[in-house]
Amino acid sequence: MKRLALLLSATFAAAVALAAGKPKITSQDQLPRFSYDFKGRVTDVVTTEEAYRQLAPQVRADLEKLLADYDLEDRATLADIQGVLLAMDVHEEHYDAALQRITVLRALEQKPAAKLTTGLLVEAYIAARRAGAKDDAAFRAAFKQAYAGRLNALPWEVVGDMVQQVKGSAEIVTEALVLGSLSSQLQPGVDKTGVISGDIAQILVNARTTVAHWLPLKAERVEVLTAYIAAHKKNKPDIWAARNFDLRPDQKLTPVLIGIWDSGVDVAVYRNLLWTNFQEQDNGRDNDGNGYVADVHGIAFTLHADRAPDLLVPLDEAQRARYPEMRSLTKGMLDIRANLDSSEAAEIKRRVAAMQPGDVQPFLENLNLFGNYTHGTHVAGIAAAGNPAARLLVARITFDYHQIPELPTREQALKNAASYRDVVAYFQEHGVRVVNMSWGGSPKDYEDAFELNGAGGTPEERKKLARDLFKIERDALYDAMKGAADILFVVAAGNSDNDVGFDEVLPSGFGLPNMLTVGAVNQAGEETSFTSYGATVAVHANGFEVESYIPGGERLKYSGTSMASPNVANLAGKLLAVDPRLTVEQVIDLIKLGADRSAAGRLSLINPRRSLALLQARMEN
Repeated sequence: MKRLALLLSATFAAAVALAAGKPKITSQDQLPRFSYDFKGRVTDVVTTEEAYRQLAPQVRADLEKLLADYDLEDRATLADIQGVLLAMDVHEEHYDAALQRITVLRALEQKPAAKLTTGLLVEAYIAARRAGAKDDAAFRAAFKQAYAGRLNALPWEVVGDMVQQVKGSAEIVTEALVLGSLSSQLQPGVDKTGVISGDIAQILVNARTTVAHWLPLKAERVEVLTAYIAAHKKNKPDIWAARNFDLRPDQKLTPVLIGIWDSGVDVAVYRNLLWTNFQEQDNGRDNDGNGYVADVHGIAFTLHADRAPDLLVPLDEAQRARYPEMRSLTKGMLDIRANLDSSEAAEIKRRVAAMQPGDVQPFLENLNLFGNYTHGTHVAGIAAAGNPAARLLVARITFDYHQIPELPTREQALKNAASYRDVVAYFQEHGVRVVNMSWGGSPKDYEDAFELNGAGGTPEERKKLARDLFKIERDALYDAMKGAADILFVVAAGNSDNDVGFDEVLPSGFGLPNMLTVGAVNQAGEETSFTSYGATVAVHANGFEVESYIPGGERLKYSGTSMASPNVANLAGKLLAVDPRLTVEQVIDLIKLGADRSAAGRLSLINPRRSLALLQARMEN
């Protein structure tokens, strides 16, 4: 054993020495950008071998050079690179390389479910190919057997949620959906420039493997996943019921103002829990002269950061007519992910199965619109639940729902920055104690928007321009939040399974003393597959199938760090309702000290009852 340990130590030391001579990459901004001349349809890369073979060797060479020439420690970025190379290995029948790459990918994974499930599909596929099947039927049978064998060896209690999500994705994804999404989002920009970035090229070669290898095995995959779930599924214990507490109206409570800085709120759903500006009337005028029209329960900004009176994004006639349909389809999507056999789930499967590529863009944009429309109301319900002293002050921020976002401009960045300062100033002026922010952005969002619009120059020029515009918004938001030291900002980490520090995500990567960044766990307290992470992520809360209200007063179960964050804002609001003398620092301490640290130290699960007990003990002393 000593010999082995010494060998490993020597190998590690050599690797460190080798890496020491390479440029170190500490943020996404330092990653080199790649580009490739491209003519024709982007979907040809996905559907034809000729177009694939023109692009894939260039992508492989650049990614392998990136790994060889740079000291890159970010696990998510390394996993993305290795994942693209793995997809190409499979398609190009480099099976030994693929199996070795799976080992590398599993070593990069820190989430237990991802570590166990990564590469499972590829391993089964390669085993079936190497079994020497003489025809397609025999290959399919061999794949199904190999896939089932590997899946059945996994512990349900660890991988159950992820397997259900994989099944939902396998059921819903079709070739038309893939091609329609890629064509509608990527083709317009490529037509303008004749160039694609490394990011888009990687998406396309990855999609080639999906369409050529995974989608043809859809029936077998769904059958195996369904059988595994049926054989193993049992409800995980819900730890949150025992941890949460409700405040009672008959308790001695102080009203606490909670800002819902989100996509808008249907205030009619929360009539008894609203902050009210009694100097204002909903009459289309600025009665109190503060620059906002009809700010009775809060303020709103449009997509272009103009002030507006509507706390919920107004829908046009056609959008209102589609609302019931989109509500049903959204519930169907959620039910599929949760492995529920509902009429809504059956309808969306039927709808997607019949979809042609040209149908995809309006379908996705309508879903995005509905998601934006309902998001803030859902978040508000979580933040106010069980707290009769909560008073919600709405600040609407409007998000784009189109496949191709609007072209970024300096003028718009300056307007967005001004709106951030205005919102925080409004919170301060009216005594808001807690603000929930279940949204974010990064420089990469700007880069992507430029490319999708066929603008911004070369990839390196886009990166610089994106950095300049992002910095305008980033600095304004950072300074405004930092300057509001008397407000606790609770922010969602993000749903990209990435390091928010490396990707420079705002606001979750800020790490200010008056903010808490929140990651998501499920009902059993296990880290979700989607939750982002990083040094600034301080606590974790339930972000898996959390039920709350949507506009109109119906209830749906949404998942995301968007749902985890208001659970922490909820706790902060309750603590302040019990003791309004608490400072921001004291509230943060009570939440952190009450939390349970996981054995590995990766998670810090809030425990509202314990935080309340700590507060009560403090008040008694």
